Amino acid sequence: MRTISSDIIKNKVCELFIQSNYRIPDDIYDKIKRSAEEEKVPIAQSILNKLIENCAAAERMNIPVCQDTGMAIVFIEIGQDVHIEGALLSDAVNAGVKEAYDKGYMRKSIVRDPLFDRTNTDDNTPAIIYTSIVPGDKVKITAVPKGFGSENMSAVRMFTPSAKREDIVNYIIETVKTAGSNPCPPIIVGIGLGGDFEYAAFLSKKALLRDVLEKNKNPDYAELEAEILEKINRTNIGPQGFGGNTTCLAVNIEHFPTHIAGLPCAVNIGCHVTRHASEVI
Repeated sequence: MRTISSDIIKNKVCELFIQSNYRIPDDIYDKIKRSAEEEKVPIAQSILNKLIENCAAAERMNIPVCQDTGMAIVFIEIGQDVHIEGALLSDAVNAGVKEAYDKGYMRKSIVRDPLFDRTNTDDNTPAIIYTSIVPGDKVKITAVPKGFGSENMSAVRMFTPSAKREDIVNYIIETVKTAGSNPCPPIIVGIGLGGDFEYAAFLSKKALLRDVLEKNKNPDYAELEAEILEKINRTNIGPQGFGGNTTCLAVNIEHFPTHIAGLPCAVNIGCHVTRHASEVI
């Protein structure tokens, strides 16, 4: 059994939220650069180059890459041989989020109640925390500051088993078309298939964390991802909605067994700065 202080978790959460807000993942940055080189439409290529400049400026000037520094979402994988001492895990995470948004001079966007009391909590908490127990004696923390320009364009639909592959594909394409320029394309599309209503949505958010240069390990889903990506990039929405061949950087699918009577499909859209950072303690 390994003991980890809750202070270590708090400090690591703080570090990861500042890091993820100031610098986008290398795979996404590289994909945008590659897309700019391959883009055929001049205005789209120009916009992609401006996005690259913006990311580089944020890193150089040590400021957030986007003014919407997101709702704090945290994925934590806890080894079953780990004992956390000190504060409750949720309290440690929220303390880390609060410190990060103060220390990093990041916008605080969370309100106390979704409907009746939309007063800002003034510290960007509470965070949304997803925990899972895994083998071993380590803790992996992934910080995901999720902006709501893209989050608001996401959707879930409960298909029945009679739905064909083309029905699923068409639904995803229509979701992207409805989103248009709102999620600041080029986008990343996370798709969750299976489970139940809320687990499909969880899978779609988890899918956004996969390296955009990495193919799905399941060949059937790899082929499906490629098909959807191609069709999205034929919509001519383009970077920031100005047209072009680069509407989407990647389509990532996570899947899970489901009930014989269902086929849940969730689409979680991430903007061109789909931010996340991970570290193992």
